Amino acid sequence: MSAFAAAVGALFADPNIGRDAIYIADGGAPVLVRAVARRADVVSDFGDARLWSETTRIDLRVAEVASPRPGDRIEIDGDAFLIQGEPVRDRERLVWTVDLRPA
Repeated sequence: MSAFAAAVGALFADPNIGRDAIYIADGGAPVLVRAVARRADVVSDFGDARLWSETTRIDLRVAEVASPRPGDRIEIDGDAFLIQGEPVRDRERLVWTVDLRPA
C-alpha cells in the first residue's frame, strides 16, 4: 500500500471527516460504505450572467465502490440522493468523486 493510499484510508476512517453511507447500485443490494461530503457552492457562467447554485458532491473509495453509475442511490443520514453525471476518479485511482441530486 502506498503512502497516499494509507492517507486516503485514514481520512475516510476519521469520524470527523468520513461518514457512513449506504450505496445501492441500480438494481443491486445495499452496501455500507464510507463517504467524504463536499457540499461546495458553484458559480457558473451563462453568457454575461453568473449563476450560483448549491451542489452536493461526495468522495467514495474505489475499494468500496468499483464503478458507480448515474442513477445509483446514496443514502446519508436518512437523506436519499441519486448519482448524476459521470463519476470521476482521482489521479491515483483511489477515490471517486460523484455529483448527487436529491432522490
